[in-house]
Parts: sequence; C-alpha cells; structure tokens
Amino acid sequence: DETIIVGKSCDNGHRWLVSKSIADCVEALIGAYYIGGGLVAALHMMKWLGIEADLEPSYVDKAIQLASDRSCSGKANEILSLESKLGYEFSTKGLLLEAITYAAEQEVGLGYCYERLEFLGDAVLDFLITCYLYRNHADSYQGELTDLRSASVNNENFAQICVRRNLYPYLQNCSTSLLNRITEYVQLVVDAEDVKTLLGRQFPKELADLFESIAGAILIDTKLDVKEVWRIFEPLLSPIVTPDNLELPPFRELTELCDCLGYFFKECCVNEGNVVLAELKLQLKDILLIGEGIGRTGKGAKGQAALHLLRDLQSRGISYVQKRRKRDLHDDVPISEDSMEPLPNKKQKACLLLPGSAGGLGVGTPVIAAVNTQKGGPRTSLYDLCKRLQWPMPGFETTEHKSKCPIEFGEGSNRKQGFNIYASKISLHIPDFGVVEAMGEQRADKKSSQDSATLCLLYKLQELGKLVIGCS
Repeated sequence: DETIIVGKSCDNGHRWLVSKSIADCVEALIGAYYIGGGLVAALHMMKWLGIEADLEPSYVDKAIQLASDRSCSGKANEILSLESKLGYEFSTKGLLLEAITYAAEQEVGLGYCYERLEFLGDAVLDFLITCYLYRNHADSYQGELTDLRSASVNNENFAQICVRRNLYPYLQNCSTSLLNRITEYVQLVVDAEDVKTLLGRQFPKELADLFESIAGAILIDTKLDVKEVWRIFEPLLSPIVTPDNLELPPFRELTELCDCLGYFFKECCVNEGNVVLAELKLQLKDILLIGEGIGRTGKGAKGQAALHLLRDLQSRGISYVQKRRKRDLHDDVPISEDSMEPLPNKKQKACLLLPGSAGGLGVGTPVIAAVNTQKGGPRTSLYDLCKRLQWPMPGFETTEHKSKCPIEFGEGSNRKQGFNIYASKISLHIPDFGVVEAMGEQRADKKSSQDSATLCLLYKLQELGKLVIGCS
C-alpha cells in the first residue's frame, strides 16, 4: 500500500512497522518466557500466539520403541567404546547405533540411518549453544552473539570436533570414497598450524552429521532432557569461542576490513576439473594486491585467497581485531569519520555504463549516467564509480559555522532556511595518478554540503579526462 509510510503515525495514533520488527518482538517475547519460566512457559506463549509446537511424549516413546527392536550384538564393542568416550550409557542402544550409521548403509538393507537424528541434533545443539552464549556473555550485543553462535554452530566446527575428540572412527559406513575423504581431512586437521588455516577448507560433512546425530540420540534416550545433553556436549565443544578469540571467516573478515578502510576488491573464480581457482584483487592507494586460492568449492577457494590477502595486509601494518563491543582497525593511515558511505537511491537505477560506450571516447574511459542531484544522488554516483574502478573511497572535511540571522539555501522545492552553514571539502586518491580535491558550496545541512562537494569533484574528474558524465 503506497499510502502507508513506515515509521509514521496514522490518524488514529498508530505507527506502521515493518514485518521484521514485529517478528523480532515475537521472538523476544518467546525468549523472555523461556528465560522466566522455562520450556513449558515458552510453549504456552507460542500456543497463545497461534504457533502450534506441542511436545507429545508419545512421539518420543515411539522412537525409543523402534530403536529397541534393532539388534546391536554385532556392534556391541563399538557402542561400549563410544559410550565410554561420551561419558553416557544409553538405555536404548539402538538409538546410538542409528546415530552412527551412515545414510548409504540404509541401501544395503538396514532400514535406518542417522539422518533423522541428525536433523534433531542440529536443532538441539543450536538451542543449547544459544542459551549458553546468552547467559555467559551478558554484555555482548545481538550482532556479536550471532557471530559467536555462527562460529560455534556450523558443520565445519562440528567436523573438526569429531576429529579432535576421536569420534570419526565410529562412523559405520562402507563407502571407500568417504573413508578416503575422512582420512585426508583428519591429516589436514592434525597438520594445521591453527584453526584459521582450516577456515574455508573442504571437509566431510558426514562428520558434522555424526556429531549432530549423537546429540539427537541422547536427547531421545533421555526423553528430552536438554540439561543432560548439555552436560555431555559442553566438554566436547570446549573451548567454546568467546568475543576475545572470535575468528571471522577470512572472506567476511576481508570484506568488513575493506568496508572500514574504504577499499574495494574484485573476485574471479574459474572451474578447472574438480577444483575451483579463485583470484581476489585488492587495490590500495598505489599498490595492487592479489590473493589466490584453490578448493573444491568456490567458497573454499575464495576463503583461501582472502586469507592470503589478509596476511599480506597484516605484513603492511593493516589488521583487523575483533573486540567485545566494537571492531578496531590498526592502520598507519587515520580513517576519516566523514568517509563516504553508499546511499541507496531508487530513482537512479543505472549510474555507471560500460567503458568507452559513448562515441568519440577513448577505450577504458568510464561513462556515468547523468547525476541525480537529489540528496544522496552525487555520493551514490561516486560510490558506484569507485567500486567499479577500485578507487579508494574519498574522505570529507566538513566545517560548520553558526549565523545569528536565518540564511536561505537552494532553489524552488529544495529551498531551505537555517542558522547553521555547512561547507565540505572532498579528497579522492586515484591510484597511479594522485589526489583530486574539490570544495562544495555552502548548504544548510552536512549531507547536502557533501553532495555539493561530490558533484564538484565529479565535474572536475570529467575535466581531467577520468570520466564522462552522460546527458540526462
């Protein structure tokens, strides 16, 4: 409905909210009831909200009954050994047998595998680790808690735990290719210098499935006693990541570092046989850095390439440090607080055309569409240009002067009146060329003054032959 403006009050005093805000409130209410009254209270709240999520004991009893009918005599030694390693003795041994049976074994007539228990274990581990992080990191904000959970609850971490806790030998399977992949991965983990070198590397997901399915089996065997599941799995998961030692995936770390520094990188992935080759190019002020990686997937290859770039940046004194409530950049070049940020502009759908697309222009000369002079338009045009050409983001120096008398700015519908005068200067470093600066006109607000400076810079770049601005 185009008549609805999010955040504005209607005639009845109501305020329109986006669906995400409402969903967050619903989740917060359920969380509050769980913290205050436990699982039963949370379920009552969910039912009141119209979410059907009853716990039916008969389903658990049925799962236990089915598992009780399975013969474990041929795997008695393996089950006893695994129970000893877990520190938990199963009442229904068939549940543990199901949890360690690879899916392919079902094809040879067993009639069961770990898939359903893995589905259940995935959910319960997510829930238990979320509760642990919430209770133990009361000072952490929501985004940091999400990062901590992502670092703990993921297939890669669970696969590594299976290797470090020596759980992988208990996986029952007859697949030669899977055994070879597991053997290769075990050696990779053993030889790894640190956890970061394993980030983005290919791993057998079946090991993560094994870890999750064991959690699901214990949950059923204890008749949904989540405290007992956590008693067993907390030592296996330890040490659980904290804000002080949180490691982001290399590709994400590189992305956030470049966002903070105002740099852009380009990525290119090529399939060669069974592997993917990735190349990341990062343009600093006057140095082009290249990181290369190889992996079975594009994600893994880009992770390796990003890791190489991060190490190269660190050797140049540029690093990324995760703090409890903020991320600090350490660089010998100060970062301006007024560095330009991308501004979405729905009216400006295409602001950058292909190089040399206008008649009479030299090959390689970027051509941008006519600049939208509405608020944010010039900055968006320059941002897209910098991203395309990998120019570092420009910085602003804005000065403010106060007037005793009101001053009018702009023309027509853009006319404003105010007592504050803002003037901005913009500086753009073009690799292998130098710094280009421009001073904008005085405006009634800071962002408008930055738009004015940006517009002057765009026209100055056109005079220098660095771009061509198209006609409206």
